[in-house]
Amino acid sequence: MSLPAPDHPLPPPQLVLALGLGCDRGTPLATVQTCIAQALALIGAELAQVRVMATIAAKADEVAFITLAAQHRWPVRHYSAAQLAAVPVPNPSATVLRYMGTPSVSEAAALLAAGTDLHDLLVEKHKFRGPDGKNATVSVARYPCSLFWE
Repeated sequence: MSLPAPDHPLPPPQLVLALGLGCDRGTPLATVQTCIAQALALIGAELAQVRVMATIAAKADEVAFITLAAQHRWPVRHYSAAQLAAVPVPNPSATVLRYMGTPSVSEAAALLAAGTDLHDLLVEKHKFRGPDGKNATVSVARYPCSLFWE
């Protein structure tokens, strides 16, 4: 038994995404927003596809992250350095390890938030330096089996 064809074509499927974020202390919101926009553009994705953002617990009070989450109504996941350090990533950093106690923040946070592994890491550690010299880093992971139709 087959189902009848719909009266109209189905829209293309969309990916459901998790953002992993890192930044210098006090990075402006505009710098973080630009970094996110660039990272999503690399995979042809949009902000509407993001379901969660994640970072290290030490950044729980980062104003740009708090503002961003409120603007988009995204839940925020904060992970300890130990949780992040346990995640295999393609771009570990000795500098991040020295200052944050983990070799990765954005890649590991994106993977943990999406509940997945390297197979679903769509954007590795995308960096952007704002006009004031502050840096933001964004990684994007898809939720496994995350195709959905709107």
